[in-house]
Amino acid sequence: MTPTPRALLRQMFDAAVAAAQPALCLPPHLPTPPKGRTIVIGAGKASAAMAQALEAHWPGLLEGLVVTRYGYEVPCQRIQIVQAAHPVPDAAGVEATQRILHTVQGLTPDDLVIALISGGGSSLLVAPGQGLTLADKQAVNKALLASGATIAEMNCVRRHLSSIKGGRLGAACAPAQLLTLLISDVPGDSPTDIASGPTVMDTSTCADALAIVIRYQISLPDAARALLQSGAGETIKPGDARLTNSRVRMITAPQIALEAAAQVAQAAGFTPYILGDSLEGEARDVAKVLGAMARQVVQHGQPFKTPCVLLSGGETTVTLKGQGRGGRNVEFLLSLALSLDASPGVYALAGDTDGVDGMEEIAGAILTPDTLARAWAQGMNPRSFLDHNDAHSFFQTLGDSVVTGPTLTNVNDFRAILLG
Repeated sequence: MTPTPRALLRQMFDAAVAAAQPALCLPPHLPTPPKGRTIVIGAGKASAAMAQALEAHWPGLLEGLVVTRYGYEVPCQRIQIVQAAHPVPDAAGVEATQRILHTVQGLTPDDLVIALISGGGSSLLVAPGQGLTLADKQAVNKALLASGATIAEMNCVRRHLSSIKGGRLGAACAPAQLLTLLISDVPGDSPTDIASGPTVMDTSTCADALAIVIRYQISLPDAARALLQSGAGETIKPGDARLTNSRVRMITAPQIALEAAAQVAQAAGFTPYILGDSLEGEARDVAKVLGAMARQVVQHGQPFKTPCVLLSGGETTVTLKGQGRGGRNVEFLLSLALSLDASPGVYALAGDTDGVDGMEEIAGAILTPDTLARAWAQGMNPRSFLDHNDAHSFFQTLGDSVVTGPTLTNVNDFRAILLG
């Protein structure tokens, strides 16, 4: 039996999340145990699940600590799991970071450090740069999140205001062997941008970070601005001897998740088209482009024939102007609804694969051809909700939110537009 459009969209989203589970994608990348100790460190929304998968498949002795988001803890026997705040860091993150740095002190070339890094690590690994406080870091994160900067730009600033990001954690592991296992949540899958690259070299500079601050008119604490202007926040650069014994492996990424969703669509009789795994830009603007493409398919059969599904990933941005309950995925979806203007036979789902869109414990939402009509019938003005960055309230009132709870992974945003 062919599933309903709503059910099919949810099946595709669930398949994308399942394909990125550490238990599936981590074991093939594990190395041979070393002569010495094996130390596990890590940070991110998927780091606890990664640690659990590593424990289940590691033949020798194991010890270490990883920090994950509140609610994303899973039981481990040998690796300590610590929880901290995301997306705005807290004191628990500072303490966990200090413990991680202490864990990798005094190692030898016979030892192996396995770093488990996934999206969310930028907020969870908290070691303020020279002269900065936790309050400064919190202020910077809030300003970055509201600025409209891309994730790569935000992480460039974060790297240069930190004492652990931008390869500094990797340098601290020397002279031990270092293997970084990554789950990508960033457009382009650059290791430097995943959790702000704590274990990998960085080619960007303090001047680059300062240029981003100026470009987006980001308000920084005085100490943060001074650190960038002085150049004292420079990261670990290519050729640094401390990263000589460092290796990096990408264990899963947005493209893999989209391919899993495409298989579900194909099995249901919808031809899948992956438009890209790294779409960026203002969420409402990306929605206008994809909405225009969907209308072209429905009205003219170009460039694709129905039935089909348009899949995409990446990370859009939202420049906050209102005081609503935002989220880039639901903002995209509400803008898409306005762009489609109740086009018949068009359904869509947009959600974050980590289960959290913006600051809400909601992954995303589903759009149907009658979304706007149902909203007007309840006295809601869709344009007003979009103008106030309040898309979560909009879809929650309609009963169309997608709630998954912690997914224990993170391969960025997922978007599917179903054209019947």
